[in-house]
Formats: sequence, C-alpha cells, structure tokens
Amino acid sequence: MNVDDTVLMAYVDDELSPQERQQIEDELRAHAELADKVALFKASRLPYREAFAEQKLPPVPASLVKRVDELLRAHTEAAKRGTPPVAQGANDPAIEHNAQLPPSAPVRSRLRIAPAWLAVAFVGGAFCCGVVLRLAPGVGFTPGNNAGNTATLASSSMTSLPWVQVAASYQQLYSRDTVSHLWPDVSDAQSTVDEIRTEDGIALRVPDLSKAGLRFIRVQRLKFHGRPLVQIVYLPEKGDPVALCVIKEDKANQSVASQRVDTMNVVTWRESKLGYALIGATSNGDLAPLGKEIAERHFDPLFGSV
Repeated sequence: MNVDDTVLMAYVDDELSPQERQQIEDELRAHAELADKVALFKASRLPYREAFAEQKLPPVPASLVKRVDELLRAHTEAAKRGTPPVAQGANDPAIEHNAQLPPSAPVRSRLRIAPAWLAVAFVGGAFCCGVVLRLAPGVGFTPGNNAGNTATLASSSMTSLPWVQVAASYQQLYSRDTVSHLWPDVSDAQSTVDEIRTEDGIALRVPDLSKAGLRFIRVQRLKFHGRPLVQIVYLPEKGDPVALCVIKEDKANQSVASQRVDTMNVVTWRESKLGYALIGATSNGDLAPLGKEIAERHFDPLFGSV
C-alpha cells in the first residue's frame, strides 16, 4: 500500500477497512515519521460532522431551483440536437465522487472527494464566494442555440452584443434570498477593485447607490470569451438584486438606452471605451432613471476614484 497523506487522513477519519487499518498500523510501528504525521492529523481533527449537523441552513430559494431546472433542460435539449457542451478548460477543477463515501463524511474527506450535488450547489454558492467565473456561451445562454432563453431585444446598437444577453441571463439566477444575508468585506472588495483596475485594465468606478436605496453587496471579476467582465451587485430595500456590469468595448460612446432580455430589464450605455449594463428583474421597475444618474456620475464612488 502506498501510504501517503491522503491515506493517513482516511485512517484518522476511520474510513479504512479493517484490513487496510491493520496495514497502516504495521507501517506506523515501522516508521516513526508516519506515526508523527498521524499524531498531527489527530490533533487537528475537529468535530466538523457534528458542527455541520447542527447548522440551520435556509431552504434553497424556489426561484433558484426553477432556474437550475431550466438550465438543465436547456442543456439536455442542446445535447439531443447534437450541440456540443461547453468544453472543460485545462485549469477547471475536476473532482470525482466516490459513491462509497457517506454524505456525513468529515469535511477533510469531502475536500478529497466532492459529492456529485456540489456541482448544482455551486450555482447558488458562486454568488456568495469570491470565485472567478467563466461566463461562456452554452447551457441556454448562447444566442441562436436556445431561443427560448434569449428574448428579442429592443432596437438599439448594443442589443446585439452577446455579453449583455449572457450577463442578463446570469443575473436571473440571483434572488433576494441568495444575497440578503451578505454584508460586504470592505478589504476584500478593495483588493478586487484594485485587481480590476491594474490587472484587467478597467478604470472601474463603483458608485455608492445607498442614496437610491440600494445596498452594495459585492464586486466580482468574471470573464466572457476571455474578456474581463465586472459585476457589481446591489440589493434594494425590496425586490431582487440589481447588478451593474462593466466590460471593455473599443467603440464610440453611446447614450443610455433601455431594453428587455427575457425577464430582465436592462439599461445600457457606453463611455470611454467601456460598456455598461444595469440589470434587474422586471419587479425592480424601470431602471432607466437610475442608469442615467449612474452614467452622469450623480453618485459618489466607493473604494476611491479611478
């Protein structure tokens, strides 16, 4: 048996068969360095299972469940039509699931072998974690491949831009329940803004919309076709979250224009080689006045000026 750290952690977590445990114990008696490692692993072993069992987790929002079901159906239909699924990138994480591992296994084991449902949970969890997502066409987001998920846009020179459609579809996954419990980590947000300005080359200005009744939640670095795409999430006093998305666009300035993407109201404009899209659910009402105020810089900036 190849006795590495993974096997030793499994031994400490009581996940080995009696025969395997006997082999490990023979190795521990023969090798002092392995025994020292096991002692350290035992010292670091915390009651994750009990702590997790005591957590009172909120139910998954019905709107998120519905949206995930829609995406899965769209992906299934695309597969039936022979449309190739989005290819996994070389740097994308791939974790296989061991069907023999019980759901209540310790956290260390879950990190070694992630359960299958983690892929679905990630859809909701991605909104609450500082991860960099790749907004790529597919799963119902590609114009032309799934007309049912991409509504006809209003007449405007920006309405044909795929990034606006994809960003609006992505925003549909948000509901008030997914972000209402979050409060911004100022230090983390400042670091993200600095990276966007220095590494992505986007002169980002994060408006403070508190005077308009919207609380800043977070800023995320996304990507669309390899291009940096910024998403700034706000939460109004009532209703679903609103996002201000920013992307580089080497095109002429454009004034504020309203459009509709599926169930989302979208306000777009372009200034100084940057494209903007203010996105919110129809329940948020007309966003055009707010978009105009943001475009005209009526709000003070968060995280310093550019």
